[in-house]
Amino acid sequence: MRPKPDPLTGDVTETRMTAFEIVGADRPSRWLVTCDHASNRVPPEVAGGDLGLPAAEMGRHIAYDVGAAGLARALADRLDGPCVLSTFSRLVIDPNRGEKDPTLVMRLYDGTIIPANRHVDAAEVERRLETLHRPYHAALARLAARRADTVIVAIHSFTPQLLGRPPRPWHVGILHSPLNDRFSRALIERLQGEPDLCVGDNQPYLGHLPGDSIDRHALQRDRLNTLIELRHDLIREGGAADGLGRASCADPRGSAGGAAGLRTGRGLSGAPHLLRCTARPASAASACARRTPAIVDGTVSRYPGSCAARSGSRT
Repeated sequence: MRPKPDPLTGDVTETRMTAFEIVGADRPSRWLVTCDHASNRVPPEVAGGDLGLPAAEMGRHIAYDVGAAGLARALADRLDGPCVLSTFSRLVIDPNRGEKDPTLVMRLYDGTIIPANRHVDAAEVERRLETLHRPYHAALARLAARRADTVIVAIHSFTPQLLGRPPRPWHVGILHSPLNDRFSRALIERLQGEPDLCVGDNQPYLGHLPGDSIDRHALQRDRLNTLIELRHDLIREGGAADGLGRASCADPRGSAGGAAGLRTGRGLSGAPHLLRCTARPASAASACARRTPAIVDGTVSRYPGSCAARSGSRT
């Protein structure tokens, strides 16, 4: 697919966009923060930089994880570790899917048809893999290999409600696999010590997806890991918080433990204090406490008070 000509000059620019951004590559700690769905940009070499969707659709969760990039950068800074972020929309090709996953290139997502993907053939998928998906994962692999004791913390966000589905009450979800869930279990327990947080255990999605980023870079190499999902109305830029955890607290390290505890493994309070910097609607907290029957449909969590509900496939 050829790039569109400049509307003023008629020139066609063949510039290519880098598939990833690395922040703090020389930071020394064992922590590696990743953000697979950081951007909603469409590279110019993909459908001329336009998937055929209006700006409002490209601003939705279908195109990227709203607010996740800012939070990932801030967390990496507090942990003194590097952060790797994708620089292309998940609608172009999803870096959090294996190369053979049927949802690697989405044609329909949460009720929206993706025009530029409707007739994508195998050759175009391979080109997107080669120019975007594989370079991102190669960068992630290099950062993960810089230390033998790397801990991978993947930052994502989720929409408060999918079309035609019940509202999601969780403020934060911790996704994990039984293949290596030691860090996630400790993080869930610590987060549930915050009385005003509604914490999902493998919610709103199941934690193990073969071929995804955590599977590829952590589980297959027995690295400590966790995947943190934040509800995006709590962290979106321009809202109650700016995605950087700076809206209503000066320094999330101010309490016992904090980022210093995260670095040493002696505490896990850095993450909840980042979360505490966002607004939490009272209705959502109440739904968590009540375990609303419309939301909770029979699955029992192993952690009391975790607002358990049946997990679904990742969207």
